[in-house]
Amino acid sequence: MERFAYYQTDLGVLEVGCAGGAVTHLRWVEEPAHAHEPTPLSDEAAEQVRQYLAGERRTFELPPAPAGTDFQRAVWRALTAIPYGQTRTYGEIAQALGRPGAARAVGAAAGRNPLWLMIPCHRCVGKGGALTGYAGGLWRKEKLLALEKRPFNADKSML
Repeated sequence: MERFAYYQTDLGVLEVGCAGGAVTHLRWVEEPAHAHEPTPLSDEAAEQVRQYLAGERRTFELPPAPAGTDFQRAVWRALTAIPYGQTRTYGEIAQALGRPGAARAVGAAAGRNPLWLMIPCHRCVGKGGALTGYAGGLWRKEKLLALEKRPFNADKSML
């Protein structure tokens, strides 16, 4: 059974969904859509997000379980391979997947990503570096990319 919990962050209300010992959803929402049922795993996910937003963490150590099609999962794996502080275009991701004409499909798959930050879809940009398409709002995408440009605080790093 999937359980959802909600946490206040600097970027708004974070929704964490968990089922079967894995994280199924990690995204910002305007308001809770489910009952608030925190678990140790959702608490840990929220803490790791807090660390990330504080510049103390670059990656997440959580078991992911995103539901999606084979193509979506391939795109999400490609997004996960984008290093912290860097970006790739939708076209570059399509090219890397061997589907050079599928930039729009890559964008659609990125938009269906249920694990924001863990699968860093904010690092995918439009042609020429344009900030396009982020389900959490372009203002959040801009803040996340700016965060990743700041010097990493290795002294506080949990990694």
